[in-house]
Amino acid sequence: MPSTPTRCPWCGSDPLYTAYHDTEWGVPCHDERALFEFLILEGAQAGLSWITILRKRENYRRAYHGFDPAKIARYGEKDVARLLGDAGIVRNRLKIAASIDNARATLELYEQGGSLDQLLWSFVDGQPRINRWREMAEVPAITPQAEALSKELKRRGFRFIGPTVIYAHMQATGMVNDHLLSCRRHAELGG
Repeated sequence: MPSTPTRCPWCGSDPLYTAYHDTEWGVPCHDERALFEFLILEGAQAGLSWITILRKRENYRRAYHGFDPAKIARYGEKDVARLLGDAGIVRNRLKIAASIDNARATLELYEQGGSLDQLLWSFVDGQPRINRWREMAEVPAITPQAEALSKELKRRGFRFIGPTVIYAHMQATGMVNDHLLSCRRHAELGG
């Protein structure tokens, strides 16, 4: 009988969650579209479980034009109404408005010659932080880097990006390796 891969306990046994854990969570990401997608999804997740967002992810990709910030930045009231009527996403007016503002802030960052990749990764000096947690209780919800990054993003006009949301973003995009030491992905991702 094949052995079950050792994973972080937070992903449980749901196939969607384990696939996300095994292939995506904690993998260093430098792709602009993916970084923007995670900003929107992490903001949408605030107050909800991540599995809820994972189950809606494909709907988000469809509803948000593949997370193209240039298209989202042009959304108006008709688009907001369309999104509020879409049962495939989280229908929260404040989160939808924040996603549009975040697209506009992203475009402004590009216009200034920057990128999400440069900005986000500068808060970890361009290299993933490798943590050495033995138990889930040790993993923080926020860090000083997440607080500083959240503050900088807010200064630039981003919304729904508090330090807890930003730390989750940092974990998801591999800016930190928060896989437990007992998880095979910790070592696979350079731990």
